Amino acid sequence: MLQNLLNDIKIDKNIPLVIGCSAGPDSMALLHYIKNNTNNKIICAHINHNVRKESIEEEEYLKKYCQNNNIIFESIKIKNYNKSNFENQARIKRYNFYEKILNKYNSKYLFLAHHGDDLIETILMKIVRGSNIEGYAGIKKISHIKNYYIIRPLLEYTKEDLIKYNRYHNIKYYIDKTNKDTKYTRNRYRLNILPKLKEEDKNVHKKFLTYSNTLQEYNNYINYEVNNYLKEVYINNYLNLDLFNNLHYFIKKNILYKILSNIYNNSSNIIKEKNIIDIIKLINSKKPNIYINLPQNIIVKKEYNKLYFTNNNTNQKNDYKILLNKNITKDKFEIKFINNSEEDGNDICRINSNKIKLPLYIRNRKEGDYIEILGLNGKKKIKEIFIEKKIPITVRNKYPLIVDSNNRIIWIPNIKKSKFNSKKDEFCDIILKYCEKEEKNEQ
Repeated sequence: MLQNLLNDIKIDKNIPLVIGCSAGPDSMALLHYIKNNTNNKIICAHINHNVRKESIEEEEYLKKYCQNNNIIFESIKIKNYNKSNFENQARIKRYNFYEKILNKYNSKYLFLAHHGDDLIETILMKIVRGSNIEGYAGIKKISHIKNYYIIRPLLEYTKEDLIKYNRYHNIKYYIDKTNKDTKYTRNRYRLNILPKLKEEDKNVHKKFLTYSNTLQEYNNYINYEVNNYLKEVYINNYLNLDLFNNLHYFIKKNILYKILSNIYNNSSNIIKEKNIIDIIKLINSKKPNIYINLPQNIIVKKEYNKLYFTNNNTNQKNDYKILLNKNITKDKFEIKFINNSEEDGNDICRINSNKIKLPLYIRNRKEGDYIEILGLNGKKKIKEIFIEKKIPITVRNKYPLIVDSNNRIIWIPNIKKSKFNSKKDEFCDIILKYCEKEEKNEQ
């Protein structure tokens, strides 16, 4: 029988508790126990997935149960699903609904009825699929997600324990017939593997719980170390490969897991061991510019000694052409008009307006662009200059070029000057300065 589920869980007595409830034996036991062992306001959050005819009856029963027990009832009916990956879609819709209810009632506690059998199934699935230490640990008793906590107090109990609790308290519940459908991965583990483990030891779930807790302790220590290294190697939203490659392989893998976990909002079901191995192969490739695709349109790009994680939608070329008659700030750079300067580097451009055709423009690179270089008799393609200077591919198409009204390239800021630039001791009536804006670390 269930005992002392909330003893080691600190809960503000003035904050409502949201309980995810399907009307199945697990969540009905949890709902009953929480209602009878706390004084908090209780909100029952129910999702009608609308894939079984019985779901209407289940929703009506649960609604009536809540009315009779002074529990607030909130529900949503899912209209449709795409044909592929029902389990993942259902999970996303479920948690979106939970977050909506948490916000509505200003709650920060979400209780879910995962139990010891669920823990075994999850751990086995993660081992077969491939994960990291946190993934192999399976289900946490308490997880901090965004601005709320997910609390799973039933991990020490089995489904059989919960059914006995319901029978003892005369609590009606429903059995989801789809739990017998072996087209779903979890059901195959539940029906084919779990019974064999229980034949070996009826309390095997407690062994898995100990295993899970041990891995979580290791993971907490690893996270502490990884976060320290992450501050050094992942700055301004890119991974410094010169520093990263000096680290131990184990730390490298966990840094990549950490970055991807943040990108995918801690959804460990998306990140696979194969993704990490593919990224490491990418890093070790001799090619200076190379990329791979990850799920949900995420691209990992290696550009010389930097590794970027970007959305595929941001990888598109954005053409621009801006009149340069005042100071211009764009993206990560600024072009300023200045009165004078003693400097003479590639960040300064001196122009005699009689030698060009005004007005000036800033634009991005076009195919076939070339520059007639100052001090040389000849021209050179912009693409070749970018390669020599190791300008990343993603930067090349957006890098600013200063051109005159005849579309002649006058200056590649901070890189090359054209023959149309005046020397320091020659006449000029236009002086431009290129400044890079400081990038903020957005970890």
